[in-house]
Amino acid sequence: MKNNSNGNFSGRSAVRNVISALSVAIMLLATTGIAFSQDDAALKFKGGIGVIPVTGVVAATGAVTLNTVRGVAPGAPWRIAELEANVSSDSHIRVVGRGLLLATGNGIGTNAGQSVHATLFCGAAAAATAHNSTLTGVALEADGDFRIDDFLSPPQPTPCENPVLVIRNVGGVWFAAGIPKVEDERHEK
Repeated sequence: MKNNSNGNFSGRSAVRNVISALSVAIMLLATTGIAFSQDDAALKFKGGIGVIPVTGVVAATGAVTLNTVRGVAPGAPWRIAELEANVSSDSHIRVVGRGLLLATGNGIGTNAGQSVHATLFCGAAAAATAHNSTLTGVALEADGDFRIDDFLSPPQPTPCENPVLVIRNVGGVWFAAGIPKVEDERHEK
């Protein structure tokens, strides 16, 4: 009888160990799944380019060629120190910008009292579709820093071909552009 009860006790202990191991494995899988779903960025931008409003002047006529991007006119010269943006497949956009400041005139080095929003363009330049964060925008801080946490309207297509991200003011001119982050296999290893 002792052998039988010891055998049952050992069997129960083994079952408990298996159940514990399975529970730990399930928790690890669930945690990994949550981590992957949180990194659902369909598009990433790292780095920014401040607007240079004029791309050239025709020597014979003196006509100025504006730096128009996807049909959007440029603002005055602006500079941006840093920009990071993520756009998820459900059109949730998060942008963090630093040092978006006027780079010309008497207001140089200021935020010029501006509010900004983001526009993501998808498609070839001639037929690109615009997808905007809230058009009322967010106010630039005194040092030019800003955060946008919004949903694009209308939602962007997946995939977004030829993505271009511009930061615009309420009047619609662009101040800065995001640099698409391209995953480089050489750096992932």
